[in-house]
Amino acid sequence: MTRVRFAPSPTGLLHIGNARPALFNWIFAKSSGGEFVLRYDDTDKERSTVEFADAISKDLAWLGITPDIEARQSDRIGLYDTARDRLIADGRLYPCFETSDELDRRRARARAMGRPPIYDRAALDLTAQQVEAYEKEGRKPHWRFKLKGDPVLFADLVRGEQTVNTASMSDPVLIRGDGSYLYTLPSVVDDIDMEITHIIRGEDHISNSGVQVEIFEALGAKAPVFAHHNLLTDAHGKGLSKRLGSLSLADLRADGFEPMSVALMAVLTGTSLPVEPHDNLKDLAEKLDFSMISHGAARFDPAELEALNARILHQADYEKLKPALEKLGVASEAEWLALRDNITRLPQIADWLPLIKGPLTPVIAEEDREFINQAVTLLPNEPWDEKTWKLWTGAIKEKTGRKGKQLFMPLRLALTGRADGPELKSLLPLIGRKGCLDRLS
Repeated sequence: MTRVRFAPSPTGLLHIGNARPALFNWIFAKSSGGEFVLRYDDTDKERSTVEFADAISKDLAWLGITPDIEARQSDRIGLYDTARDRLIADGRLYPCFETSDELDRRRARARAMGRPPIYDRAALDLTAQQVEAYEKEGRKPHWRFKLKGDPVLFADLVRGEQTVNTASMSDPVLIRGDGSYLYTLPSVVDDIDMEITHIIRGEDHISNSGVQVEIFEALGAKAPVFAHHNLLTDAHGKGLSKRLGSLSLADLRADGFEPMSVALMAVLTGTSLPVEPHDNLKDLAEKLDFSMISHGAARFDPAELEALNARILHQADYEKLKPALEKLGVASEAEWLALRDNITRLPQIADWLPLIKGPLTPVIAEEDREFINQAVTLLPNEPWDEKTWKLWTGAIKEKTGRKGKQLFMPLRLALTGRADGPELKSLLPLIGRKGCLDRLS
């Protein structure tokens, strides 16, 4: 069975850039009859919080993502300890005692001498006496994975054949000096244990893949299939930051954006598919494949999100939105149909409701007073429908000789208090004859 995973660190809020890999994984799993694993990378004890994990779960549910399996790496430390011991026994994981300052000085010297600033594996040459001396100083070792240094080749579903040269890399630190694990080892161990078949993530992880493939092999496993998609950036090409709350899903939700519009922008931006409304994620999954993902940056434009959100709302079924609309004060489908074309986000409809229900301040210019008085005398009797506006304005035109903007604008200003807004043919039956008389007078 196809099984994918989304492994966020609960150290901040998800933003629309994080939503991109989550949705790509979800869509791929559902399109192939597979499973989606939500795995919290919470081994960073200082920065990971339950509150952020709960927020991530809430954000994913809002987008329509329900995990088939949910796990926390903090509950799986025993598995990582077993893998650690195996790598130590095989000579692939070795202790290092350098401090951060010492490592910085070595890198600076290497650069000054024109050499790449990679770790020189000095720890492998330490004698037992030197190790004992460091331990007496109170130094705690961090542990590095010994890379083979051979080119690592793998097929990428988005970017084609990839080669990562680990010979040009420092042996990565897998375990901190306090004994806690960095992301890399737990991620590989979990992917093996959970039988992850595909790793779908941002292209910034391509170089990590070479290291991870070597760890998979060192633990006797075959690496999953990789797919590295382009990253979502802001409109200026800058990266998004969850710690800064940049375009966070929580803020987008609070601002009244529809989850489907956010999901579509997160997925379709930077692909060959047009950014346009879809009924649901399953519908999108049937159209999207990895070959459609561009190799260039995917620039997210908030204005495009606003426009897409408007299109989705203008096409939305009233019954689907009814509970939310009732909370905003919309009492009928007729009110919704009359006002919806003037909003880009659902909460904005509250700004337009006074045009129907009041209160509002009619605007009647002194030079239009006599014209409005004449219009009052021609106001038809009820019942009213969408033909009433045309009948009424036709009668006014015949009596006053006014036409075009000179006829319509004074009526609009008197009835709504503003020069723009919904079509008056739809508003008039909702305002009612008495409401119109009150405003016109």
